[in-house]
Amino acid sequence: MGRKEADYEWKKITDNIEEVFDILEVLGSGAFSEVFMVKERKTGKLFAMKCVKKKSKRDVSLDNEIAVLRRIKHEHVVGLEDFYESLTHYYLIMQLVSGGELFDRILDRGTYSEKDASLVIRQVLEGVNYLHNNGIVHRDLKPENLLYYSQDDNSKIMISDFGLSKMEDNGIMSTACGTPGYVAPEVLAQKPYSKIVDCWSVGVITYILLCGYPPFYEESETRLFSKIMKAQYEFDSPFWDDISESAKDFIRNMMQKNPKLRCTAEQALRHPWIMGNTARSQDIYHSVSMQIQKNFAKSKWKQAFNATVAINHMKRLHLAHCVKQSQTPPQPPDIKVTSTSSPKAECKNLASDNLEANNGLPSSGHINVPAGPTDVKGQYMSLKVSPREITHAGTLTVVKKSKHVYLSEPANLNGYRPSLNTIRIGEKFQTGVCSIM
Repeated sequence: MGRKEADYEWKKITDNIEEVFDILEVLGSGAFSEVFMVKERKTGKLFAMKCVKKKSKRDVSLDNEIAVLRRIKHEHVVGLEDFYESLTHYYLIMQLVSGGELFDRILDRGTYSEKDASLVIRQVLEGVNYLHNNGIVHRDLKPENLLYYSQDDNSKIMISDFGLSKMEDNGIMSTACGTPGYVAPEVLAQKPYSKIVDCWSVGVITYILLCGYPPFYEESETRLFSKIMKAQYEFDSPFWDDISESAKDFIRNMMQKNPKLRCTAEQALRHPWIMGNTARSQDIYHSVSMQIQKNFAKSKWKQAFNATVAINHMKRLHLAHCVKQSQTPPQPPDIKVTSTSSPKAECKNLASDNLEANNGLPSSGHINVPAGPTDVKGQYMSLKVSPREITHAGTLTVVKKSKHVYLSEPANLNGYRPSLNTIRIGEKFQTGVCSIM
């Protein structure tokens, strides 16, 4: 991290942020931050503004996040537009993203093919390749962090949530962090790793986009992690019967256990399936949408949850402020509430090591182990997180209304041991919607 970014020498000083922005709506709040949808008075442009309370001690995680965001400027990566400071707060002015989550778009469209999935992954890879070329590793790529820029049918995909991102120093990292199910084998094995871990995550996302369920599924996280470390997954029949061999080849290259054999983002962009030559146009919507709803969208939910909530809330706000409509305001959708499965046994927290880019991340969550027989395609690892306030400056606890709910929380994996029955889950509710990270 350069001194300039760390000391925020490029920030703008203000005694009253409301002299610069009109505060339109509160999107969420946490222990040390609040998120607002704002309109710049001078230009009339809409932004998402994260207000972070100043701490008595230096905020290392905020330093890291700012340093990363300052280096980002790409059409498929949500970026930092401006940065202000007052006596009591830092204000991160973020690019506004209002198109909703990837899963929502798939479920709403009615038709869906390999070509559609290929287009999504190509845009993700372009963003990831840009990050890697600029020495940035995301470390928490997953469907929830892939957002549509607008509600247009041809809207581009944006990568959000840089709370766990890291600037490469010597190209090698050692902190085990990420989201269970998407994290690379070498991270779980607590071996030194590189930016290629992002490519593994892209492979997992591609797998899900083509069948609707995750490549690794188990009743216990011990067996789940064991499968990931062995790269043990299948292209199950009948779910993969109509998927092209080219798509499967792409996934195999992205999900290579040996990181030296794994495709880089640049190499992946040249794969025939990504270039659009071999992806099939056959409609797979019915099968994929059913599996997504079965494995990722819960019918009843009651908890503080992450990006989906703020995304859908912002979609409504964006329309309300940008499109002239009738005087009658749109009615908010009904709350869909879900409950996680009961754990077989209580989990205990593991000792924590400091995260390089996430110092102070709390550790009071745990993984729920489904009770009773499990449908391997119908039950994915659900993550239960306690509602304790969050200390990571880039995270928020948001309770709003949502159409669908997808839950997969990042974890501090430093304490992971295959013989243990639990891992720590960092309580990190990202409002990726506004790229509030």
